[in-house]
Amino acid sequence: MSSPRDDRPGDDDPRDDYPRDDPRDRDDRQEPIHLGDDDRAPQSAPVTVGSGRPPREPGVVQQVFAYRGDTVGAQGWALQHGWEISDGTAPQDAVLAELVATAPVRATKDHRPAGVMRGRSGNLELVAFDVVFVDKRHTVPEYAVTAAPVLLPLPGLRLAPARFWRHGTGGLLHVPSGDPQFDSRWVLLAAEDGEAVRRLVGDVTVRGLLMHSDDGDEFWAAAGHLAAIRPDGQRPELIEHHARLLGAMVAALAGTA
Repeated sequence: MSSPRDDRPGDDDPRDDYPRDDPRDRDDRQEPIHLGDDDRAPQSAPVTVGSGRPPREPGVVQQVFAYRGDTVGAQGWALQHGWEISDGTAPQDAVLAELVATAPVRATKDHRPAGVMRGRSGNLELVAFDVVFVDKRHTVPEYAVTAAPVLLPLPGLRLAPARFWRHGTGGLLHVPSGDPQFDSRWVLLAAEDGEAVRRLVGDVTVRGLLMHSDDGDEFWAAAGHLAAIRPDGQRPELIEHHARLLGAMVAALAGTA
């Protein structure tokens, strides 16, 4: 059993008074809590281990709801759209571990990418996957990540709902948009206040999409990708939602919007 990694000193954002609900903050005796729609990949039931007796055979309900990846949901959608699928251990998946490690959530050594899907959405190359928590009893999808490779160099950045508690943001600068309504709901933090991040936060399309969202996603740049994350399992609607947002953001950062 693992515990969340400690926050680095100075990482907390003093401007944020809102606690963040994190799926990792839970009593270990309880099943993990998920946010989002009910069509996510199901949880697996715990199996008794270490008691000196053979593990109990899972019942019918446990077998039905055991996590085996979303083969008929997001992955079925991906196959229909000509996307490629891997289990997260392929050579091209190595970069995903860095995305998980730098994500704006409390990832631990027991979190890993799984159910990886790669393909195109419009002019954008995307990779979508679940971040699963793995221990001796569970393999549970906790977060859904969709990321777009970006060729231009990007500074480290975080774009998150203002109501979310943030960690790992030490040294990042607040870059306001100049739109008080937008800035009351979304916060952009960046390693440097340059033209690219100004284009991102100033883009009308990006701001419009975010203002009409449910403020449930966070975005960050790392490992040559711009990525979105949400406490959920991947599903077709979520991939399409992230694709719209990432497409507008990449265009704004590149100055092609």
